[in-house]
Amino acid sequence: MAKQKNKVSNNPRAVAVGILQQVLAQGQSLSAQLPEALEGLALERRALTQELCYGTLRWLPRLEWLLGQLLDKPLKAKDQDVHLLALLGLYQLGFMQIPPHAIVSETVAVTTTLNKPWARGLINALLRRYQREQSAWESALAKDPVAHSAHPAWLLQLLQRAWPKDWEAIVQANNQRPPMTLRVNRRQASRDDYLQQLQQQGIAATATPHAPDGLTLARPQGIEQLPGFASGRASVQDAAAQLAATLLATEAGMRVLDACAAPGGKTGHILECSDPAEVVALDVDEQRLARVAQNLARLGLSATLLSADAATPSAWWDGKPFERILLDAPCSASGVIRRHPDIKSLRRAGDIATLVTLQATILDALWPLLAPGGMLLYATCSVLPEENHQQLASFLARHSDAQEQVIDAAWGQAAAIGRQILPNQDGMDGFYYACIRKQ
Repeated sequence: MAKQKNKVSNNPRAVAVGILQQVLAQGQSLSAQLPEALEGLALERRALTQELCYGTLRWLPRLEWLLGQLLDKPLKAKDQDVHLLALLGLYQLGFMQIPPHAIVSETVAVTTTLNKPWARGLINALLRRYQREQSAWESALAKDPVAHSAHPAWLLQLLQRAWPKDWEAIVQANNQRPPMTLRVNRRQASRDDYLQQLQQQGIAATATPHAPDGLTLARPQGIEQLPGFASGRASVQDAAAQLAATLLATEAGMRVLDACAAPGGKTGHILECSDPAEVVALDVDEQRLARVAQNLARLGLSATLLSADAATPSAWWDGKPFERILLDAPCSASGVIRRHPDIKSLRRAGDIATLVTLQATILDALWPLLAPGGMLLYATCSVLPEENHQQLASFLARHSDAQEQVIDAAWGQAAAIGRQILPNQDGMDGFYYACIRKQ
């Protein structure tokens, strides 16, 4: 039995099937499941496993459509592993630069690893059929909006309604591999100095146009390859997320609340950029808050960490007002699908209304904690207006002492309230920001 387990754990395709089962059958996030699953795999096997998982989830609606056409009848629920293996095979044939004969033989071999030898002929037949008829199937799926866009119908409709001129570009950006962007710790090095250090290591990078501490790598690198990463010289953070610390404009002596702080990227950047009297990093998830502590320790910085619910300040607030509040609100994450393709499978249409209600609850709960003259920065990684400018319009209507501070910037585009970045605009993730002053 131990021998069989070891066999599975060292086969990238079998490992990928197991991860996809956790995501699609159990609703677990890919980013939470992947690290543990990759432990013990050799570097090249890790890379293949990761590519199989991300790629299959990225193109899942298209792959499901193809499999539905290729199968005479759906597989039984107990054979979901075989179903997922077939999807992996189709992904490899359609998108990966591996010789087709190797894809077919290696994928078919996994049926034995999964203790489903009866599926050997099935997987072999459907992959070879797709290989023969690939161009015809690709032409046919272009006529199906869900398959062609690789987005669930409900999300596609929301994007089309919200962005009638831009939805196709959004969909295309969502299906791309994201760049790897770094945030240079200005306390330890300037961006130009760190760029030179990267070049000395043979790592090509360019400065981000809008985030003053940002560098985008020409090719993703393991963090162990980055100069001084372990000692906090740089962090991995998209340029759009880096805009938060600049917009927050903290000054020495201020008391700052970073609500919904995990995993701590913005908390660290706030501390790198200024010397506030105190930064309180709050998160409802104690395990995720531990990641904030780990990230701050690596940076050599400290904050007051609280595991509590931002929606119920009476349980944790000490009564001392904050001059700045960052609310990186729970959201659909519809702007970062390129980084988290499992969002397309894990989110449901009904989730949006629930999230909008939660965002409003947290906004109303945190507003009394802000000092007069202070500013609340509302942020989401969403492109849906319900979560963004429409949410802020409702908030301003409820609070007579709240006023928008217009963001004058060269990035993104002006919304009715705040500013919206669409996915891949200037290479950035999709993000929304609004600055609200208390009178």
